[in-house]
Amino acid sequence: MPSTPPLTHFKSHSDQLIAVKGSVFSEEAASILSREALSFVELLVETFGLRLEALLEKRNETQAAYDHGQLPDFRQDTKAIREDSGWQVAEIPDDLLDRRVEITGPIDRKMVINALNSGANVFMCCFEDATSPTWENMVNGQINMREANNGSIAHVDPKSGKSYSLGDNPATLIMRPRGLHLKETHIQFNGKPIPGCLMDAGLYFFHNYAARAKNGQGVYFYIPKLESMEEAAWWNDVFTFMEKHFNVPTGTIRATVLIETLPAVFQMEEILYAMKDHIVGMNCGRWDYIFSYIKTLKHHEDRVLPDRHSVGMDTPFLDAYSKRLIQTCHRRGALAIGGMSAFIPSKDPDQMAFVTQKVIEDKRRESANGHDGTWVAHPHLVILAREIFDQALNNRPNQRHVIPEGDFNADSLLSPCEGPKDEAGVRKNIRIAVLYMEAWLRGVGCVPIFGLMEDAATAEISRANIWQWLKHQVQLDDGRLFTDSLFKQWLEEETIAMKAEVMHPNGEQDQTRKFDEASAVFYQLSTDADFADFLTLPCYEMLE
Repeated sequence: MPSTPPLTHFKSHSDQLIAVKGSVFSEEAASILSREALSFVELLVETFGLRLEALLEKRNETQAAYDHGQLPDFRQDTKAIREDSGWQVAEIPDDLLDRRVEITGPIDRKMVINALNSGANVFMCCFEDATSPTWENMVNGQINMREANNGSIAHVDPKSGKSYSLGDNPATLIMRPRGLHLKETHIQFNGKPIPGCLMDAGLYFFHNYAARAKNGQGVYFYIPKLESMEEAAWWNDVFTFMEKHFNVPTGTIRATVLIETLPAVFQMEEILYAMKDHIVGMNCGRWDYIFSYIKTLKHHEDRVLPDRHSVGMDTPFLDAYSKRLIQTCHRRGALAIGGMSAFIPSKDPDQMAFVTQKVIEDKRRESANGHDGTWVAHPHLVILAREIFDQALNNRPNQRHVIPEGDFNADSLLSPCEGPKDEAGVRKNIRIAVLYMEAWLRGVGCVPIFGLMEDAATAEISRANIWQWLKHQVQLDDGRLFTDSLFKQWLEEETIAMKAEVMHPNGEQDQTRKFDEASAVFYQLSTDADFADFLTLPCYEMLE
């Protein structure tokens, strides 16, 4: 579809300028980026932008303390909140009480329709780790959300001609905006890129709160990568501001917070307290959590993780994390949602039997621990996960009555673990990271790799695993030291192999692929003296 001329500048309520760079791709996109909608986004940025910058600086200060030997722990200044048994989160809306199976996915139109029609209770539509934040993706994602909420979303596959439309009983839609650290360069306020999260959440609320109210629903968000109570309070204030601006009741917005950083697991009660008028639950974002464990403790030689493929949810520090989250949420009346099963179905019977068994083991562990629901990445796994949670819930909508016993203290949450450290694990990390980053640089943020549906989190773990081994000069199981030169050799070999696997039949390279770019930035990120907080930050600069 031809692009309309780019939006440039407009004056808004404060006479400050907000600039939109880049083309708008359709009339629908132009309506998403209307003067009124952008004025609202600007108001959010003007009100909350400086405070967000201070919160991100505080993250850096806290991480510096960890880098110099301090370990995460429970806060003394908020002890009264944890010890006060008298408070609970606000009552949970009826349409969020039963969340036994949630499906997650990117903002692609066909995938949105398939996820909503999957039979899951909830569809978490991800503007963050499962989406490459090209300008076109971000704007078209908002179009898809608006049409999903008003019931008009439809799609015709240009290759097959197959039609897709919304079914009669779609999953409850929850939108995940970008994390606090991610910027949107195409919209600038006073000459600086705005926070991507305020664009995502602001446009979503502006365009959808009325349609959702008409359907008897509030506006629901999944909030990623929080690290502190103060960050949760920031989001709570954003929600309150949006509700007051449009004169809707407090609690119209409801949030589920992903506990996917190591610092956040020590402040879960504080996060619930700070958001108690808006929060309904927490989720074990376990892949990002493993990444955060490495990132937070990267300079602690006694906390080096083994090959990340061997670090499962039965590992003591992850088992403690899962059970403490359930314990904390249920004591405060909130839901505790389990983690992702990233497996995708296979046509090979033996592989499919393996997938089925792994999903069953994972979901049985979660339901037995007391989780109220779980995540899957593919519609074909919804029924399997539902059967397991149906058995555990026993006709209840959730199991908030289950409170795991135990003192899941700092020692248990930080305990290191043993496992393999070998060439095969490094090469697999290289493959996953480069394959994912190559797709991300082409605008694709959700990629099937080795039978799993991968997003940015697994590329982050792969990168962090390698960086930490290089930093601490890990000795591999065969006795070799893992060195920069050894890593570079394996990276070059794997990159050559990946490029050969996607060659055209005539032996020519596919010029649309970005393996060289992905390999180069992966090498830099894995060997830099200073660990980059997120690989999506330098990759975003290369995206357009």
